[in-house]
Amino acid sequence: MKLNKSVIASVCATAFMAMTAGSALAKMTAAEADHLGKDLTPVGGEMAGNKEGTIPAYDGGLKAPPAGWDASKGYADPFASEKPKFIINAANAEQYKANLTPGALAMLKKYPTFNMPVYPTHRTAAIPKEVTDETKKAAMNTEVNKGIGVTNLGAAYYPFPIPHNGIEAIFNATNRFIGGGLERPGNSFPVRASGDYFKITATERRVYSPNMDKQEENRRFSFLAWFQAPATLVGTVFLVHEPIDLSKAERSAWIYNAGQRRVRRAPDLAYDAVNDGTEGLRFTDQYDGYNGAPDRFDWKLVGKKEMYVPYNAYKIGAKTVKYDQMLTKNHLNPELTRYELHRVWVVEATLKAGQKHSYGKRTFLLDEDSWVVLWEDAYDSRGDLWRVGVHGFQQFYDAGVPWVRYTCFHDLTNGAYLLGGVDNDIKGNPKFNLKGKSDDFTPDALRRAGTK
Repeated sequence: MKLNKSVIASVCATAFMAMTAGSALAKMTAAEADHLGKDLTPVGGEMAGNKEGTIPAYDGGLKAPPAGWDASKGYADPFASEKPKFIINAANAEQYKANLTPGALAMLKKYPTFNMPVYPTHRTAAIPKEVTDETKKAAMNTEVNKGIGVTNLGAAYYPFPIPHNGIEAIFNATNRFIGGGLERPGNSFPVRASGDYFKITATERRVYSPNMDKQEENRRFSFLAWFQAPATLVGTVFLVHEPIDLSKAERSAWIYNAGQRRVRRAPDLAYDAVNDGTEGLRFTDQYDGYNGAPDRFDWKLVGKKEMYVPYNAYKIGAKTVKYDQMLTKNHLNPELTRYELHRVWVVEATLKAGQKHSYGKRTFLLDEDSWVVLWEDAYDSRGDLWRVGVHGFQQFYDAGVPWVRYTCFHDLTNGAYLLGGVDNDIKGNPKFNLKGKSDDFTPDALRRAGTK
């Protein structure tokens, strides 16, 4: 993938030299920090648009709901009246390949019904000022510890707004702001190559350390997830304690199984362990784009590039859209998807010698304005393209949270895919900015949750 150096021109010379040289991990300098809030956004995106005018300048993002918004009807599409500028398909893919990943090109080639409608670009990501203020203060002191953890993060969410290398970039993605605390029910659908599918319903509750009543040492967030459907999974509850500095402590995880009526440790809830209800289409470390320890891979920051990515995915999440409308054979219904041209950080992860993982190489596209993982191309141990992860971005404008509306993992070897994160038939919206009590995220609390 060729690096377009013009799109990183606003990053100061020190950061650029460190990035391209693969330098040792170091704190952000005062000269670099001075760019934040000026020619760079407070979290490191470029303020300016591109020279062609196809990517606009950043104006602060989408900070308020559209006029007349009714929260009971879900998230209204601020761009509902827009039409695609053009549609990328198998016939014209060559014309746009410079701005497409190998995974996108492979899907266009493999599935004649797959296409990518490209709309005008809107840089809607908006993060509360109190969060971005913490970013600049913390970034002068944060460091990568032993290649696996972050030190001196405090109450910040973006430890390395001007990343010098791949590990710093992926730590921005795994620590990014998604409301401080949240509860989000949602559905996922494993869709077989035949087009047959079934529904899984689960709720996650996640609270980050700044929003907890007690500050647990080296705790980044506490996480609970439980199933409402199907019946075979009801009563299964997961609990995770995620460290800040993974060099000091590993993730702690537990599972309550209704059939056994007991809580047990779940040390395999990490890396490439297969998640329940996914039919093997998603590994644990692919949840939320990427999560967990990065120690099994070497991380390379390729640079910044303009790419067609799933963005402002309000249409597919409309409460009026039925699941059988979106779940077409081999891929989502293209009429409900939206792609835009955005600048992204390209990060490559290559499996280290002697380490084990089902993926030998992975390429991630990270949104410059939010650090959300928008795309993943995943390769097997032989170097063959295996899976494509598509993560449709949305600004949750009532809460100041840039996150994903849906996630979709495609298996190119068998034609199946997994759609997750949709809540079209669920009343209400995700709850953000939740506060949490440490006592609600303990193994005893897990047992109580499982027996309710």
